[in-house]
Amino acid sequence: MSHKIAPSILSADFLNLAADVEMINNSEADWFHCDVMDGTFVPNISFGFPVIKQISKIAKKPLDVHLMIVNPDKYINEVKDAGAYMMNVHYEACTHLHRVVGAIHDAGMKAGVTLNPHTPVSLLEDILQDVDMILLMSVNPGFGGQKFIEHSLTKVVRLKEMILKQNLDTLIEVDGGVNLETGKRLIDAGADVLVAGNAVFAADNPTEMIHKLKSIV
Repeated sequence: MSHKIAPSILSADFLNLAADVEMINNSEADWFHCDVMDGTFVPNISFGFPVIKQISKIAKKPLDVHLMIVNPDKYINEVKDAGAYMMNVHYEACTHLHRVVGAIHDAGMKAGVTLNPHTPVSLLEDILQDVDMILLMSVNPGFGGQKFIEHSLTKVVRLKEMILKQNLDTLIEVDGGVNLETGKRLIDAGADVLVAGNAVFAADNPTEMIHKLKSIV
């Protein structure tokens, strides 16, 4: 399976958001990655469901919605109504993770579980078979443009081993500090989906950068 590229809307130009959405529509990107931050779970506030709903009206590719918020289970219906394909919740924010994953599936979405950099992948052993994707944060969540945490590569390898051992097809997504160099190393380690923000939107030619990320072998 060819890896997927999910440009992060957090790094887009919000004064020209429709133009950036159309750029992604016309590129080789596979998904839109949308980060929702509440200023409590992470030290930043981004955008909410009204913005995602507007994006979904013109997006021609699935929306991968990553909730960096407390009590994400309270907003499952809002995420669904906003047009999400995948709903990502943090392991660290869900006391009853199995229940939340089941509710996401019941709402008709794919379910993803996200781990902060300090959270070991071993904690996923009893939930791995129930989720569609694991998102590994390779920077501390909250802000774009951070430096890639090298230990993330080891986590990808370990998680891939866990997935193969259970004979699952769970996807591994990585978000944070992804560029052509780290992207290559992540794909080699076993990642399936690369989230790229600054690498795409700060590039002279974002469409070409998406092509280069998609072409990593």
